Amino acid sequence: MLGSLCTSRFDGGVLRTFTRVLLMLVTLVSALALLPSQAMATPADPALDDTTSQRIDELLALRNSIQGPRTEALAQLSSRFLGTPYGANMLIGSANQPEQLVVDLRRVDCFTYLDYVEALSRSTDRAQFIQNLIATRYVDGQVEFLNRKHFFTDWAYRNRVAATDITGTLTRAAVTVPKQLNAKAGSGNYLPGLPVVDRDITYIPSAAVDNQVISQLRTGDFLGAYTEEAGLDVSHVGIFISTPNGPMFRNASSLAANEQVVDTPLTQYLTTIPGLVVLRPN
Repeated sequence: MLGSLCTSRFDGGVLRTFTRVLLMLVTLVSALALLPSQAMATPADPALDDTTSQRIDELLALRNSIQGPRTEALAQLSSRFLGTPYGANMLIGSANQPEQLVVDLRRVDCFTYLDYVEALSRSTDRAQFIQNLIATRYVDGQVEFLNRKHFFTDWAYRNRVAATDITGTLTRAAVTVPKQLNAKAGSGNYLPGLPVVDRDITYIPSAAVDNQVISQLRTGDFLGAYTEEAGLDVSHVGIFISTPNGPMFRNASSLAANEQVVDTPLTQYLTTIPGLVVLRPN
């Protein structure tokens, strides 16, 4: 457009108009430069509250002190969230609302809890943590609602793949069910604007999760509570932890008796759900 003004028709009136526009642009740029950095935060540099900022630094220091396998990092990092208050629907974004990169360790829901632990276990500094969180939570690292990994099994099927679905390898009793994720029974979608995804979901019926199955689980495995509800793969998620007190399902619990991150005995939890989906961290 500037090139079209640089012609023989570029008279004084046009020049004065062009000068005013240029001054307005300079003023706007100067004003933006004075805005707080929080208002100018980018997806790779989200605004963090003081508590979250401090906790990230503490957790990264812990991660850097762990010399063993990543399973040990997953166990220790996840334990530091025990007692963290539960918060429902922590993420912000929809088909009609721009997606925001939420990083809030003051409270977690069951999915953001796994997001943070998984990303922290792969990171050595804050910048790496943010990038790993984006890669864990969003397909191809694109911070957009449509690219958010809304379903537990997305971790095993969509980039960046964070885990491998090993459910069917643990027992012959595993069952595979074809599902249309996001499609409600009858009609309608759970998440408007999100497409329906055809996916075969393999789970182990709770009655078949015996000692032989449990003995094959590893600390750090991601566990999903299979749901028979149409359009969903699981109803809740957590982390398998082997402890001196037996196998635990470490999870951000919304139950009124908990409302925080807790260790629930796995065998006890299995009596309350139809089955188990197991993803092993890559």
